[in-house]
Amino acid sequence: MAAAACHYPARLVVSCSSSSFSKPAPPRPLRVAVVGGGPAGASAAEALASAGAQAFLLERNPSGAKPCGGAIPLCMLDEFAIPRDLVDRRVTRMRVLSPSNLAADFSRALPPGAHIPMLRREVLDSFLRRRAADAGATLVPGLVTSLSLPDGPTDPYLVHYISSDSGGPSPSRGVLEVDAVVGADGANSRVAREVGAGDYSTAIAFQERIRLPDETMAYYDDLAEMYVGGDVSPDFYGWVFPKCDHVAVGTGTVVAKPEIKKLQSGIRARAGAKIAGGRVIKVEAHPIPEHPRPRRVVGRVALVGDAAGYVTRCSGEGIYFAAKSGRLCGQAMAGEWKLAGAVTEAGLRAGYLRRWDDEFRLTFRFLDLLQRVFYGGNAGREALVEMCADEYVQRRTFESYLHKRMVPGSPWGDLRLLWRTAATMVRCGVLGKEVERLRRLEQQAQLQLPH
Repeated sequence: MAAAACHYPARLVVSCSSSSFSKPAPPRPLRVAVVGGGPAGASAAEALASAGAQAFLLERNPSGAKPCGGAIPLCMLDEFAIPRDLVDRRVTRMRVLSPSNLAADFSRALPPGAHIPMLRREVLDSFLRRRAADAGATLVPGLVTSLSLPDGPTDPYLVHYISSDSGGPSPSRGVLEVDAVVGADGANSRVAREVGAGDYSTAIAFQERIRLPDETMAYYDDLAEMYVGGDVSPDFYGWVFPKCDHVAVGTGTVVAKPEIKKLQSGIRARAGAKIAGGRVIKVEAHPIPEHPRPRRVVGRVALVGDAAGYVTRCSGEGIYFAAKSGRLCGQAMAGEWKLAGAVTEAGLRAGYLRRWDDEFRLTFRFLDLLQRVFYGGNAGREALVEMCADEYVQRRTFESYLHKRMVPGSPWGDLRLLWRTAATMVRCGVLGKEVERLRRLEQQAQLQLPH
């Protein structure tokens, strides 16, 4: 086995001058290991490096990509300076289809000139990592295997990893000595396990990338589709999202993980002729969190992105929240180091968690409520699609989604929406039960067919 590669940056020796006008030498740079090279980790590493910290960005599979619809809010392009040529498609039409295949055009209230950018994760993640490196971060291709915790508040963390870029006959092992750690390593975060951040429930996302014939692909030129129903997911939705030269077709669930392939067959059947003749070019599956972890900061270790549980229920959105949390965390660490020469748990709670919760806690709670109300059965899903056709609902949704802020509505508009929601739930209760009955009859008929 190759000798361990160790990164122990030299400690600065400060000599004092007798001159009353001399200033003490500046402290050494903050050293941080950022584990995970997705939007959360790359944004944290860029924020740290831009502030003068020594950031090590560890990613075990730089060429990989998480299965993801790839939709981002319009505000993210400017807020994170994402080049427009990274965008595959600019969606201006969003269609939501109910269990009975009633369709709601969810784009009538889209503001003029606005759109929903669609990107491939491998393209976005690669760009964000390169930008972090340009800012001064050190990219370390490798798999983190363990974390040695410090004995005291000023002792270093030791991050043990296996290099995936050794070039030798056997993998080389390395150790990073750092002052703080950012866990951006996804729903199955090793960093979270190493520091005892607690467990949380996860869903599974399954996606096929399907290359369609040109004439079929033209249908999805600027259109994204979402399907709801027990046949595509008992607690989420299925999607057909356009990319550069293919569509991403997928679904997700937390309660029926063993049946994910059956649910994927359901979304393919619902899309039907619109994806007929397509060729599967890639199959992807990955866990996604259902709610935040019990502990997102432990000592000088902070969790961001999926590792922290920042994926919204109901919509399943996570890219923007990953990048935002990574940036906030990196800025908090660098800011506290600059002011106090240390990173502390109290400082991370105040500079990172409190800022995050103040800005986004209400959004997450609201979407969690919508998921529980509308995704509990086909009756609720029928009601959800009917509500999506309402122009007031669309306008409120786009104002909140495109610019990532909860926008207060008008009192009369909210009152009207409340009454309509109640009426819709009652009316769709009958339709939803009928759809579920027909689905059961269809399944029974299929079981009776000769094989």
